[in-house]
Amino acid sequence: MLTQNNKMATSWGIISAGKISSDFVTAMKSLPSEDHTIIGVAARDKVRAEQFAKQHKIPLAFGSYQELLDNSDIEVVYIGVLHPYHFEVAKMSLEHGKSVLCEKPLCMNLKETKLLVEVAKKKKLFLMEAVWSRCLPAYGYLRQLLLDKSIGDPLFVDVSFGAKIDVDRIWKKELGGGTVLDLGIYTLQMAMLVFGGQPSSVVAAGHLNTEGVDVDSVTVLTYPGGGTAVCSTHSKVQLPNTAHIVGTKGTITIHSPFWSATKITYSPQKGKTEEKEFSLPESKGSFNFVNSVGLSYEAAEVRRCLREGLKESPLVTHEDSLTLARLEDEVRRQLKVFYSQDD
Repeated sequence: MLTQNNKMATSWGIISAGKISSDFVTAMKSLPSEDHTIIGVAARDKVRAEQFAKQHKIPLAFGSYQELLDNSDIEVVYIGVLHPYHFEVAKMSLEHGKSVLCEKPLCMNLKETKLLVEVAKKKKLFLMEAVWSRCLPAYGYLRQLLLDKSIGDPLFVDVSFGAKIDVDRIWKKELGGGTVLDLGIYTLQMAMLVFGGQPSSVVAAGHLNTEGVDVDSVTVLTYPGGGTAVCSTHSKVQLPNTAHIVGTKGTITIHSPFWSATKITYSPQKGKTEEKEFSLPESKGSFNFVNSVGLSYEAAEVRRCLREGLKESPLVTHEDSLTLARLEDEVRRQLKVFYSQDD
């Protein structure tokens, strides 16, 4: 498909017909149609794929991932399957010559993440973990505040993600349940954004259900230079769901929901407090999750990277994904949460 500027539209395939895939496709409708086109959707149940395709006006529906990946018109796939299947499906996609945007967590552990990054590099294809927060305008503003040293040296981060969750998947070990991989990744990426890469120490505690997955967690990260981050998750109660960053010259508050932020307050020790709001694109579609129209920024970032020949996004690098996986592994180790993929 050609635009007036003679640029090809990015052609997408959608793998999985679940709720997050629905939100992603609906969010993409807020982007210029000449920039993005969805060729097809695949699910293991073809009826579900057909229903999804009809709902979202997608031309093709496939009853297997293999059929979608065999379609030569598709340039990049969005993977929204349950996370125990991320590695398998993303690897298969790369081996079929498709660039990949895969939902978080990229894989179940560091071992799988390393292998997947290696496949992407070997195939010379784009691979990105869908940490969509990093693509939002509010996070661009946050990065600039930190880069400008607007609050001096950041020394403390307090970030939480908790809600009353009634989805069975969160409780089941075989489905990759637990809060660390589902919610904790958002809190950990915030600490990484503020303090950089690997912390000097990780201390985690929490409670497990009868299946051996975490229903809540508190992780304390300490960093060289005096930085500390407290990252909290919960699946039974609502937490503040904000992020507070305290520095030597002021504070930054990313208001709830911090992972899909539209409001940031910057309070310098000297000067006037600034409150900045970021509007999200308008959409007539319905969404399953809060502020999901912001997923459009993630899709736009993928297109930008592909058009510039990048194999990873500077907003969510391969090293970011490896660091996240390393942290998740350590937190789970201390909580004594283990999956079959860890064997």
